[in-house]
Amino acid sequence: MIDTLVLLAGGLATRLKPVTETIPKSMIEVAGKLFIGHQFLLIKNNGISNVIICAGKFGEMIQEFTEKNNSFDLNIKYSFDGSKLLGTGGALKKALEYTGEVFFVMYGDSYLTADFVEVGNYFQSSGANGLMTVYRNDNKFDKSNVEFEDGKIIRYDKKATDDKLKFIDYGLGIFKKRAFDDFNEQEIFDLETVYQSLLKKNELAGFEVKERFYEIGSFKGLEETGKFLSE
Repeated sequence: MIDTLVLLAGGLATRLKPVTETIPKSMIEVAGKLFIGHQFLLIKNNGISNVIICAGKFGEMIQEFTEKNNSFDLNIKYSFDGSKLLGTGGALKKALEYTGEVFFVMYGDSYLTADFVEVGNYFQSSGANGLMTVYRNDNKFDKSNVEFEDGKIIRYDKKATDDKLKFIDYGLGIFKKRAFDDFNEQEIFDLETVYQSLLKKNELAGFEVKERFYEIGSFKGLEETGKFLSE
């Protein structure tokens, strides 16, 4: 069983300004508690015990909160970008010293109802070095960016727009450490680049999730997620 998750919480959250001019996105109050509190409960309920938070701007605020309010029985470590933002991929590369050989990755603005254990078991039987969860989106909740057919990811392209891109990156990934061997420490790159690299080498598994994702990356997403978490 995979018991470690990296939480990518280092973004600038520009779409949520002015709210995020003084606090990180993770610390926005949603349905009566800070969003990161909802995420910790979700993570714990999926059998994960180790969390590494990749933090950037306002990262110290997240660390201070979690150290004072860790009632979730989670082993939490922090990996800071430093003087320059490294991108989601670069932040992950830097955090590898804490991860172990296999780990989940989730974005700091995501709330995902998929069964993590089921996804993890699928990955471990796949023999791949990485896994992307995908959701049949048809441009409904955001722009679709994945061509997925017969259980396989054919293409992942966040820039293209065509009828074959019916799925979207759901937001829960799994990686083996070796998936980052081609990337250098302190290199600035995004997780998209890692997925593309694995896809080219036929080392990326795909898992279709049937439930929609929730996120707080925009004011619309914040409203929808708040409504869902209040139910």
